[in-house]
Amino acid sequence: MRKIEVPVFIAGAGPTGLTSTCLLATQGIETLTITRYPGTANSPRAHITNQRTMEVFRDLGIEPRVMQAATPSELMSNNVWATSFAGTEIARLQTWGTLPERKADYELASPSGMCNIPQHLMEPILLDVARERGGKFLFNTELISMKQDAEHVYSLCRDRITGEEFEVVSQYAIGADGDNSVVVKEIGFPTEGQMGLGAAVNVWVEADLAKYAAHRPGVLYWMTQPGNNYWVGSGTWISVRPWNEWVLLFMYDPSQGEPDLSEAALTERARATIGDPEIPLRIKAVSKWTINQVVAKNMNKGRVLIAGNAAHRHPPANGLGTNTCVQDTFNLAWKLALVLKGQAGPALLDTYTHERQPVAEQVVNRAMKSVRNMLPISEALGFAPGQDEAAGWANVHELFSDTPHGRERRQILRDAVELQNYQFNCHGVELGQMYTSAAIVQDGTLRPTPTRDPELYHQPTTHPGASLPHAWLQRGQERLSTLDLVGRGRFTLLTGVGGAAWREAAAQVSAELGMPIDVVSIGGPDCDAHDVYGRWHKRSEISDAGCLLVRPDRHVAWRQVDASQMDRLGDVLRGILALPAGA
Repeated sequence: MRKIEVPVFIAGAGPTGLTSTCLLATQGIETLTITRYPGTANSPRAHITNQRTMEVFRDLGIEPRVMQAATPSELMSNNVWATSFAGTEIARLQTWGTLPERKADYELASPSGMCNIPQHLMEPILLDVARERGGKFLFNTELISMKQDAEHVYSLCRDRITGEEFEVVSQYAIGADGDNSVVVKEIGFPTEGQMGLGAAVNVWVEADLAKYAAHRPGVLYWMTQPGNNYWVGSGTWISVRPWNEWVLLFMYDPSQGEPDLSEAALTERARATIGDPEIPLRIKAVSKWTINQVVAKNMNKGRVLIAGNAAHRHPPANGLGTNTCVQDTFNLAWKLALVLKGQAGPALLDTYTHERQPVAEQVVNRAMKSVRNMLPISEALGFAPGQDEAAGWANVHELFSDTPHGRERRQILRDAVELQNYQFNCHGVELGQMYTSAAIVQDGTLRPTPTRDPELYHQPTTHPGASLPHAWLQRGQERLSTLDLVGRGRFTLLTGVGGAAWREAAAQVSAELGMPIDVVSIGGPDCDAHDVYGRWHKRSEISDAGCLLVRPDRHVAWRQVDASQMDRLGDVLRGILALPAGA
């Protein structure tokens, strides 16, 4: 049997596997990535891309390529609830930080903006980048089995076209193979939760709906009609390309039988929820999927690590799916790269589970709660399964009537729509991951107490474990973010006007460990970056002589308010890297 030897084997070439390959290849690690499919995603699927994920693409240097293919945030603004595109609009909510009260929060939090890039447009970009940087791929190749010993991972694969079986022998393996992960089953990763909590259909549709959408641009249009109100209504229209390409999503109850997926039935549903029989439409593809609520109890076992949907599965509420997948890899890749280069001990990989598994749990729970929070809108509308059409429309008229009951129902509806901020403006959940592990050294201070709702609002801090806050700086004629000074696979020591001695300390530790440590001073015009607005001074939470040790994934690993513990830098870094004392 043919054998392939490679440092890192990656099963799965969706957003998780592709981003893992990009990050590892960028850091000079040889990889082999396989997928059972003939190419990248063939339909839109996941699409909401938040600021933290765009920051990962910024770190890779591909943010402009992603933005060029995406719909920008200003065209994502409105969530619309209506009886149809042409029918009665029931409510509207500004989303993804575009409402006036939230714009500043989003702009102050990151140099990157949110965007809407469907999976079938994102994946080819990541594939191109990975190949440009040396990543190797095998399509039409499935993983049959996997086992490991103390030294290697052995993955039996099969070419789905020729039937040939071969073995990949790797030092480490990443399971990025999605909901029905072979890696999870073969290696025995324990999971908890439930699969199949709901059933849904995606219908990819071409239809020019500019006359109904351009004046209220958004990503999601929720259509609800009498007698057809299962779970989230008659059909949710998801913008793929403004305003002529869409996914029509609807839920169904399998206990009542499978839905009619004939072209005639789907066209009828699409026309009913558009509300305009004159609009030409074409169905491009149809797929079914299920709502799952599953979290792996740990994400690394020996030499095998899992990421993305292999480790956590949840409904698309909050738009956290692909984002959590990409962010898993940003945490994992630098650790794996340093271990393979001999610059960190294998125990560093344990911190991957310690840091990302709680995030996975939080995301799954938040998404499930958001799904449940959709119910009050349905209840406020008063539609019921089996309701006759006349009664349903009378219900709509009463909702907007000048009657005590109408006024009461409108208030219930307003409260139900307001609740959707926890799904569509949940900035704290999107950005507020705080890590605790052996790769984070606490400084004896308490984590800052949130001043606002921590799910809705992100509170920047340099507390160890937090993601480095963003602030705009100046370098010559270049405007750059604090985030642009760190990352890219390297540790960075940030200091200020009075922190010159940290540079010498870092150089000594770097020489001892055989690993580069970047040192960047932020402050006045003589520093590496000029804090012209003074915003970094407010956000750094250290003195001009203090320092922040920032990991390659931009999380703060250690913080010193002043220069009093400069001699600890070597021991701190050895501890973070799981190296023996004096190594």
